[in-house]
Amino acid sequence: MKDFFIGTKAVLLHHVLVPQRVVDINVGPNGKSSPQGQVRINGFPCKDAKDVVADEFFFSGLHLAGNTSNKQGSAVTPVNVAQTAGLNTMGISLARIDYAPYGLNPPHTHPRATEILTVLEGSLYAGFVTSNPDNKLFTKVLNKGDVFVFPEGLIHFQFNYGTNSAVALAALSRKNPGVITVANTVFGSKPSISDDILEKPAFQVDKQNIDRIQAQF
Repeated sequence: MKDFFIGTKAVLLHHVLVPQRVVDINVGPNGKSSPQGQVRINGFPCKDAKDVVADEFFFSGLHLAGNTSNKQGSAVTPVNVAQTAGLNTMGISLARIDYAPYGLNPPHTHPRATEILTVLEGSLYAGFVTSNPDNKLFTKVLNKGDVFVFPEGLIHFQFNYGTNSAVALAALSRKNPGVITVANTVFGSKPSISDDILEKPAFQVDKQNIDRIQAQF
């Protein structure tokens, strides 16, 4: 009975805290500027329903491999509200992730979404870390057909430890989940975070090492 009440409370909180759709469709304007005073839902202007067309619910190209010739050896092809305007207010998006041999989707978070990852080809070492103070690491080796969940807002990663390329498909619980890559954020901010902050207080290393890391970004 206790579990029932806890589950019921969670469902009620979800409906209170997560904006719910009140119309069938609410398409954004595909990045075009909107007239002043146009209604916006969650930051995106709403297109008049009579002007909506089928292509605004359509995306083509997810069968194409991303370019993994970069430092990380990975590539993400997103399908969110920025690419498919029909996702506006729908609370869902997805992405294809390609991994070169030994490629990494580096530690990052999605501040607004839970992610569920399915391996389509190859094998991945995947994991996430819980929040302070526990900072517990959960990891799993994933093979073709395996699924792994990354809870909303938690730092997570995937690494292709094999000699063949790997492909995964990620579904996310927001139209615009956001992404914060840890290293890029800390060491690649503009302007840079002060060395006085990043040295001894934060990372317990000297200025030379901080400068060397920042130079990579």
